[in-house]
Amino acid sequence: MKKYAPYILIALFAVLLWDMFDTGMHFHLDGEEFDGPFGALLGMLLAGGGTLLGLLVMTVVGVVLAVVFAGVGVILLGALGLGAVSLAVLISPLLLPLLLPVALVWYLASRSRKARLAKPVAA
Repeated sequence: MKKYAPYILIALFAVLLWDMFDTGMHFHLDGEEFDGPFGALLGMLLAGGGTLLGLLVMTVVGVVLAVVFAGVGVILLGALGLGAVSLAVLISPLLLPLLLPVALVWYLASRSRKARLAKPVAA
């Protein structure tokens, strides 16, 4: 496929040039009509300029949004952290009955593991 890619690109550019210099191309600017190769060239130049201007505007908007949302994101993360801590403080007395059986199972499991590790291994 790599061998054919340059030939395909050259063929596509040839079709693009053929279509650009076709007499069916018309470009209107301030009520005046430009056609033919000059109209196609003028249309491409102005469209390219509009694309570059759009790219510049999108870059500036992206930088502004990144700065604004970074500040909002820090505030939002701080608020979420504060809310999580306050919710944990409010719920912790209610979770105590649930934590007692968990602590008991944890203690029994660690005690049996210590007993297994303390036993000497016969060689």
